[in-house]
Amino acid sequence: MAFNDLLQQVGGVGRFQRIQVTLVVLPLLLMASHNTLQNFTAAIPTHHCRPPANANLSQDGGLEGWLPRNRQGQPESCLRFTAPQRGPPSANGTGTNVTGATEPCVDGWIYDHSTFPATIVTEWDLVCSHRALRQLAQSLYMVGVLLGAMVFGNLADRLGRRKILILNYLQTAVSGTCAAFAPNFPTYCAFRLLSGMSLASIALNCMTLNVEWMPIHTRAYVGTLIGYVYSLGQFLLAGVAYAMPHWRHLQLLVSVPFFIFFIYSWFFIESARWYSSSGRLDLTLTALQKVARINGKQEEGAKLNKEVLQASLQKEMTTGKGQASALELVRCPSLRHLFLCLTMLWFATSFAYYGLVMDLQGFGVSIYLIQVIFGAVDLPAKLVCFLVINSLGRKAAQMASLLLAGICILINGVVPQDQTIVRTSLAVLGKGCLAASFNCIFLYTGELYPTMIRQTGLGMGSTMARVGSIVSPLVSMTAELYPSTPLFIYGAIPVAASAVTALLPETLGQPLPDTVQDLENRWSLTEKKHHVSAHRRKRKPSRQQREQQKQMVPLQASAPEKNGL
Repeated sequence: MAFNDLLQQVGGVGRFQRIQVTLVVLPLLLMASHNTLQNFTAAIPTHHCRPPANANLSQDGGLEGWLPRNRQGQPESCLRFTAPQRGPPSANGTGTNVTGATEPCVDGWIYDHSTFPATIVTEWDLVCSHRALRQLAQSLYMVGVLLGAMVFGNLADRLGRRKILILNYLQTAVSGTCAAFAPNFPTYCAFRLLSGMSLASIALNCMTLNVEWMPIHTRAYVGTLIGYVYSLGQFLLAGVAYAMPHWRHLQLLVSVPFFIFFIYSWFFIESARWYSSSGRLDLTLTALQKVARINGKQEEGAKLNKEVLQASLQKEMTTGKGQASALELVRCPSLRHLFLCLTMLWFATSFAYYGLVMDLQGFGVSIYLIQVIFGAVDLPAKLVCFLVINSLGRKAAQMASLLLAGICILINGVVPQDQTIVRTSLAVLGKGCLAASFNCIFLYTGELYPTMIRQTGLGMGSTMARVGSIVSPLVSMTAELYPSTPLFIYGAIPVAASAVTALLPETLGQPLPDTVQDLENRWSLTEKKHHVSAHRRKRKPSRQQREQQKQMVPLQASAPEKNGL
């Protein structure tokens, strides 16, 4: 509780907190754009084979003479006739000679540019036999997110949150801009991987830096604000993608602002809580006094000195810097318990989330409209989550969001395929619950791990989330066995994870733990409360026993009266 008292002394939620939280959260508007950017930059427009260069379309009966038709009467996307097929079309809309010899599109493709003037698909012909390369680009981005969570999460605990944020803003700006000018597909994938690494770290450090500068009673507000900013970013992406349909322009537009974020991030103040956990008392004092001046609490800041901090932050100062290692998550029993439980929560949330939103084009309506709908459902979902977090606690919010998401997905698995409105509504509701789960898990994880390993814990959690997002597309292949099999798997995992939440302690109104000892004290206190509660329940007399006691009272009172007679 000592550090929370120091924050209150230097202004609580003052001018500094409002300014820094705003500036740290602002880049998350564009992080949502990068995460789902390929829904637009890698969109697949309608396409068909290009006829041979020496073809005479006027004599061949037009382009139709070269294109075989599928069962719906539409031109095949990946085949053309080896020779033009002349004659009137058949009654069912297919070509007259559907049995004519065909060949792949050896001369390339003709694309419909009415909706998307240019995408990476049309520029590098990522269709037909090369269609898997489109998914490879997104998978490599997710691999970058995974690597970034692992690498930068640990570095932030060793070097500080501010330094890593500055580096990540610059890396995102440079790699994103270079991707917009990529001359070929491998170069594009390489820069997208680098962008994924830095964006993963930005998300983690944003939560940690803000939470460590805020008093206890405001942490839920910060977590909810971050979630809402990310949701607003989904709306922003729909508008920006509609205004900038060319993929290079869109890629550039969502990357260049990170140069601005890089410039102003130099004015961020490093977490004083991290300084104290690293044993740097002089820098802790400097940071707190600087915050006190910004908040108009110069006199309170002047009262602070090394002796006061030494007495208040005794536990943080005795914490060894070498403990901030990922190995501690499995070596220490209390941290291992947290790590295993939170790993399941992170994996389940991301696994089910990307199972629902993997391909927006599959809904059969405007891709921009679906993007807006998926962003809109987050607003009420996160508001309800915030109310539950603040009233019932993080544990209840996490459990309910995962359980409801899983139930929606499982019900979707038994709804007939032709009930498109019902299926889409359930998918949107499930997506909203999973968005709320993401909102809660970031805050919950940051409050459960001690300061000396908080960023590493968040990084490992985000790593497991990326594993879930990478595994999720593979599950869709099980649809070949039974169409609803993927939905049953996507729904069962979050339902199972919701039960794991019961094994975690509640953090509502609790101070952030700074050391492993603080964490173990919290565990022992929780177990003691459960033990006392169970003991009281055992000692509490049953209804029948209470009735017997009432009947025995007058008998005991009448005994001395009889003796007196």
